Amino acid sequence: MEKILEQTLLYDFYGELLTRHQKEIYEDVVLNDYSYSEVAEERGISRQGVHDLIKRCHRILQEYEEKLHLVEKFLSIRRQIQETQQLIRESERVDGAQLEQRLEEILKEL
Repeated sequence: MEKILEQTLLYDFYGELLTRHQKEIYEDVVLNDYSYSEVAEERGISRQGVHDLIKRCHRILQEYEEKLHLVEKFLSIRRQIQETQQLIRESERVDGAQLEQRLEEILKEL
């Protein structure tokens, strides 16, 4: 998964579990694409401090994902919905029983 997409999804799912300070700096660097130097100057902290905080936040978000798997589940559901949409588009060429069986398989996975 592309790194920016991964960071964004992790933040979307688990960002509220960070402290206010962590969220503000993480948003500035990752979501708003500010440089470490810009954030450091604005916040009155060192560039290294910003770097360390971003690494810590990313590690925290990764740990939540390792335990809860919400992003993984979300991506799986999205993929299955796309497969279902494709099956529906092709339904004229696919046997109805075959379509129904695949939809049941998808529902079981969810």
